[in-house]
Amino acid sequence: MNQSPPPIGIFDSGVGGLSVWREIVRLLPGVDTIYVADQAHIPYGPRPLDEVRRYADGITRFLLRQGARLIVLACNTASGAALHKLRATFPHVPFVGMEPAVKPAAEHTRSGVVGVIATPATFQGDLFRSLVARFAATVDVRPQTCPGLVTAVEAGALDTPETMALLRRYLTPLLEAGIDHLVLGCTHYPFLTPAIRQIVGPQVTLVDPAPAVARQVRRLLRRHGWPDESRRRADHRFYSTSDAAALRQAARTLVGYQGSVDAARWEDGVLREAQCSP
Repeated sequence: MNQSPPPIGIFDSGVGGLSVWREIVRLLPGVDTIYVADQAHIPYGPRPLDEVRRYADGITRFLLRQGARLIVLACNTASGAALHKLRATFPHVPFVGMEPAVKPAAEHTRSGVVGVIATPATFQGDLFRSLVARFAATVDVRPQTCPGLVTAVEAGALDTPETMALLRRYLTPLLEAGIDHLVLGCTHYPFLTPAIRQIVGPQVTLVDPAPAVARQVRRLLRRHGWPDESRRRADHRFYSTSDAAALRQAARTLVGYQGSVDAARWEDGVLREAQCSP
């Protein structure tokens, strides 16, 4: 029997997860999506991990109430802090998380030195240490936190002099260390790819895990018997917990999304749908 695939729930602290949404929609054009940007709490990176876990739990419950049956944590910080807890709390829900793409970078490095740019919380979690131990034990992995870059992407400042100065400050030590692969360990950072490329040049390979995440979503849909290909027109719903107009403008600019954005609001730790944005 032909049936529509269930909506995929996708969330991030802001617009960074749109880099993952873009790849999922490209690979699965007939699948509905529900995207939540928790801009009331952005950035997640500097926050305590327990706090991020509470937000991830609340957004997951919101997405399930909206009809999502598979959920993507399109945020490295949330994935590192909350993915295991969410899988234990919601054992019947398939989850897909982000992880810094250390493995492919380590497998393909020629210099033996790999750079990883991410938020502090990504490096604090056990996930990053486990990735390095399992897949890059013989590689020199150079982690670099990048304060200010998430805020720059949220503001649409992708190549301003201030953003370029930040990127030079963070990337220069990695280049001096001899990296030939740079892992983009935050979903906001792929939107800075042209600016990063200006600094690192063509000799450094940029590694974005978003396409691999989209492929994993497709595998899970098929594993659960949910159709992933359809000639139907997909329905995409977007929610912001802070500024729906800002998210609508960012989605239009960054990924060409032309639809509306609804508001969702936190009330006593519960995320609820608010009035629709015009």
